[in-house]
Amino acid sequence: MHHEAPTKVFLGLTFNLSNVLMIVVSSLIVFLIAFFLTRNLQMKPTGRQNLMEWIMDFVRNIIKNNMDWKDGGRFHVLGITLLMYIFISNMLGLPFAISVHHEVWWKSPTADPGVTLTLAIMVVGLTHYYGVKMRGTKGYFKEYVQPVGFLLPLKIVEEFSNTLTLGLRLYGNIFAGEVLLDLLVNGLAKTNLIGTIAAFPLTMVWQGFSVFIGSIQAFIFTLLTMVYMAHKVSQDH
Repeated sequence: MHHEAPTKVFLGLTFNLSNVLMIVVSSLIVFLIAFFLTRNLQMKPTGRQNLMEWIMDFVRNIIKNNMDWKDGGRFHVLGITLLMYIFISNMLGLPFAISVHHEVWWKSPTADPGVTLTLAIMVVGLTHYYGVKMRGTKGYFKEYVQPVGFLLPLKIVEEFSNTLTLGLRLYGNIFAGEVLLDLLVNGLAKTNLIGTIAAFPLTMVWQGFSVFIGSIQAFIFTLLTMVYMAHKVSQDH
C-alpha cells in the first residue's frame, strides 16, 4: 500500500498537487451546494431551502450554547462554512482513495495533516484576532496573567496544544478510515474469491461508519472553534 503524494516544485516551494486538487474540489462543491440551496428564497421555506435553514439553525445552536448571540452572531457564517467544508472534505475519500502510478490523487483533503493543521492555525488565529478586536489589546492579554502571573507559560503552551489537537484529531480520524478502506479494497478484496466476498460487506459497513465519523468530526471541529472563540471574545467567561 502506497500513499505517496504527487508533488511539484515551484519557486523553491514544494506543492502537494493532490492537496491542491482536493481543496479546490471541496471548495467548489461547497460553493455549488450553497448556491443551489439558496436560490429562490421564500418566506415559507420548502424543499432545498429547508436543508439550508436546518444547517443554519444547527450552527446557530452551537454558537448560542457557547456564547451570547450578541457576540457570537458574527461567527455564524464562519461556523456554517467550516461545517460544510469539513463535512464535504471528509466524504471525498469515500468509497476509497484513487491512485495513479502509485501516486494518490483523489482522497479526502482532511486526510493530510498539512491541511488540517492549516485549518486549525487559521481558526486559532481568528480567535486571537477577534479577542483583541472585541476586548481591546489590554483586556485581551490581561487574561494571560490572571489570576496569577506565573500561569503565563502554561497558557501559552495551551494555545499550541489547542492548535495541535484541533488539527491532528481531524486528520487522525479521517486518515485512519481511508487506510482501512484501502486495506479492504486493495488488500483483502484482491487476494482471492473468498477475500473478495468477505471484503464486500466489511467495506460497506466501514463506509457507513466512515460517513458517521466524518460527520461527527465536522461537528466537533466546528464546536471546538466556537468554544475557543467564546473563550477569547466573551467578557464574562
